[in-house]
Amino acid sequence: MHANYPDLKGASVFITGGGSGIGAALTSGFLAQGARVAFVQRSDASEFCDEQESLHGNRPLFLPCDITDMSALKGAMDKAAEAHGPITALVNNAANDKRHSTEEVDEEFWDWSQSINLKAYFFACQHVIPGMRAAGGGSIVNFTSISYMMGNAGYVSYTTANSGINGMTRSLAREFGPENIRVNAIAPGWVLTQKQKDMWVTPEALQAHLDRQCLKFELAPEDMVDPVLFLSSKTSRAMTGQSLVVDGGVVVTG
Repeated sequence: MHANYPDLKGASVFITGGGSGIGAALTSGFLAQGARVAFVQRSDASEFCDEQESLHGNRPLFLPCDITDMSALKGAMDKAAEAHGPITALVNNAANDKRHSTEEVDEEFWDWSQSINLKAYFFACQHVIPGMRAAGGGSIVNFTSISYMMGNAGYVSYTTANSGINGMTRSLAREFGPENIRVNAIAPGWVLTQKQKDMWVTPEALQAHLDRQCLKFELAPEDMVDPVLFLSSKTSRAMTGQSLVVDGGVVVTG
């Protein structure tokens, strides 16, 4: 059960990586609000779209796209706007937290990682601005992570991008606030998507992380839905330039 936000009914929403993990939960959450949702990802999501249409009576628009290809990303956003009207809620969710040591990073890997985790975010924001301006405003939600706040090792390119997302979010919020375009970030903790479970979750690592959380339960993709709906809705109309930490209480800020 999620809160209901009437202003999201009929809204044109675009989500990167919206067919799996956290992104799939977000797509489902927006569809339940009656929003018109378009999303991109590389792998086929036809079956997921069928499931969502059966569940909500509201089919998302799946646009196959590699977000490291900026022309393809912008083209997908244009198709979404043609189908659903100007995008008024953009969620930059897609990311890749592939583990790596500092000494093994070469320029090719660095550029690939930044392209997914930061560059695509910027150009998606840039491309959505004119439509939001014409619509009289909109909301952008950029996914970052608590990883850089914790000073985590083992994926320095990823944490660098996470930190950059916060700087970008604040600058865009300042630049486009006068046009009623809000830009916020959300920083999840360790959300146990299937990918995380398959690749990195061990009983020992999970217990160590839970020991650091104030709240003693595992975070699921669905735990990110209400915070993103809130930031996308006019309910948060006075919030911009903020980073909302949703991590069960690992990083305590203020």
